[in-house]
Amino acid sequence: MATALEPDLAAAPAPRPADDAELEARRRTQTRVRFELLSGMVRKDFKLKYQGSVLGFIWSLINPLFLFAVYGFVFGLVLGTGIPGFPIYVMSGLLTWNLFAGSLAGSTMAVVGNAGLVKKVRFPLQVLPLSVVGFAIVQYVLQMAVLLVVVVSVRAHDLGLNTLLAVPALTVAIVFTCGCCFAASALNVRYRDTGHLVELLLIAWFWLTPCIYGAGLIAKLVGDHHTVPQWLYRVYFSDPLAIVVATMQRAIYGDDLARNGGGQRVLAAAGYSFYLEQLAVAGVIAVTTFWLGRRLFRRMQADFAEEL
Repeated sequence: MATALEPDLAAAPAPRPADDAELEARRRTQTRVRFELLSGMVRKDFKLKYQGSVLGFIWSLINPLFLFAVYGFVFGLVLGTGIPGFPIYVMSGLLTWNLFAGSLAGSTMAVVGNAGLVKKVRFPLQVLPLSVVGFAIVQYVLQMAVLLVVVVSVRAHDLGLNTLLAVPALTVAIVFTCGCCFAASALNVRYRDTGHLVELLLIAWFWLTPCIYGAGLIAKLVGDHHTVPQWLYRVYFSDPLAIVVATMQRAIYGDDLARNGGGQRVLAAAGYSFYLEQLAVAGVIAVTTFWLGRRLFRRMQADFAEEL
């Protein structure tokens, strides 16, 4: 017989395992909390960026208009690229590149820049690099809206079914960007040279991506050198950023017959099949990058507080 001081093991109820509905409810709650935290950090970054500014977020709208004028004057008139409607061509791809480059550069300080928060408060650390991407996406949407208004107002190009190519292109860009940002933000905690390396990488990557020059120039270079196999052209556009930029140019800028003054093709290819096929390849690379980057971040985050 159990004494008054001994626990009555028989009377103690066994812990009830959580059923599927309860686990699903917990997951939904955690997802909602993460989303609210992420959206709150994006709003905070937006307020801090334009704090004390008279025009506020309108500066995000002025930026693409200013770039539109500068690139149109320098490359369209002074240097003479020969690409019809060059400002629209360059901005249709450059805005998407800026989404990636701004996110990756900012992500290197996503954890390091919030060292006090990381060491004192327990929260899902993955929202730190994701908030950088979220902020860049908000700016991108505003700037792209301005570009589309300009395209429609000047009636330089018709926005038809080709515009739908922007949907898979942006999906690949965002997934790839998130994966790279996970990796960069985690590595910069332990290896502080990561930020400087990313700056150099972005400079080289920019000029390897057909933002300023016509994507058709790559086809010409491959075609003029008969010793270079044609499949190298598709290998080049397996780079997620290269095919995303080229697809956005096809979606917003041009049609099948877009050519410069010398008759050279400006776009990467005519039609839609080339872009969809290459986006599928780039999509696999983007998903793999996202998985690897997130896995690296989750493995290294346990040491963030100590290393900061």
